[in-house]
Amino acid sequence: MTAPLVTIGITCFNAEDTIRRAVRSALSQDWPNFEVIVVDDASTDGSAAATQVEIGNSPAARLVRHPENRGPAGSRNSILARARGEFIAFMDDDDEALPGRIGAQVGALHTYEERTGAQLISCHASGRRVYANGYTLDLPAIGSRGVEMPNGSAVADYLLFHRRRPGWFYGGGTPTCSLLARRATFAAVGGFDQRLRRVEDADLAIRLALKGAHFIGTCEYLFVQYATDAPDKSPERNLDSERYLAEKYRRYLESVDRYEYAKRWPRLRYWHFKGDYRRFFTELAGLIVRYPLAAPSHLLSTGPRRLIHERRMNGS
Repeated sequence: MTAPLVTIGITCFNAEDTIRRAVRSALSQDWPNFEVIVVDDASTDGSAAATQVEIGNSPAARLVRHPENRGPAGSRNSILARARGEFIAFMDDDDEALPGRIGAQVGALHTYEERTGAQLISCHASGRRVYANGYTLDLPAIGSRGVEMPNGSAVADYLLFHRRRPGWFYGGGTPTCSLLARRATFAAVGGFDQRLRRVEDADLAIRLALKGAHFIGTCEYLFVQYATDAPDKSPERNLDSERYLAEKYRRYLESVDRYEYAKRWPRLRYWHFKGDYRRFFTELAGLIVRYPLAAPSHLLSTGPRRLIHERRMNGS
């Protein structure tokens, strides 16, 4: 029986120093039937040339160059439009996929389909993020532990306002760089929202969740992400994107009485990132008045871990 074709899509923007490693790792997969598509999003450095050197004459890989910058969502939609695979896996330009990543994810997805009959499945790989100072953060995949896999609108609740269902393992969330799914799964929600420059991965997962999708993960750690900085990762971009999500899903959020929460929590995060704790505590007080149980629980479950992570990330 012929192994199904898997498209490995890599987005690239000004990643001259890391893109060759990403492409090399994609081409080193031990899955017997794959193609690699690299989309260079109008880089202004030598990314495209570096990619072409790594691809060489490989018939399994090709480079697509955008004439103008479209952002991560636009680049991923370009991959979706060109993919021939029955399955599509995504990587970022600062990732390194271990050789067994594709085989492990396809196997996990097939097993889950056969066991449950689920048709919309988002399969994520566990991985690790490595910072320049040597600090390493484990990124266990959503659904990689536990008996019941996260599924349906409750996953949207987690992504929009951090409501957690007991017994579910949410791990590192739903980053696209760890994702493999059937091409039909992406088509079911129309791909990525190109109006977003950040959290476009969460938005895709929210739309899948609201259609009843299941979110599963591999126990094996199958990729390494080397942390890099970029203009799209700024606190301002994050704030704008997260507030856009609150407006996009306003009708749903109002139906569960969490619209104000989803709109205001990103401001709390923003003031933390900017170091303005007068405004942080003012915002927090307003949230606690409106949501006396949810807001303190959210802060206690994420705040201490975030502070420890930031200290290690900054080498202190």
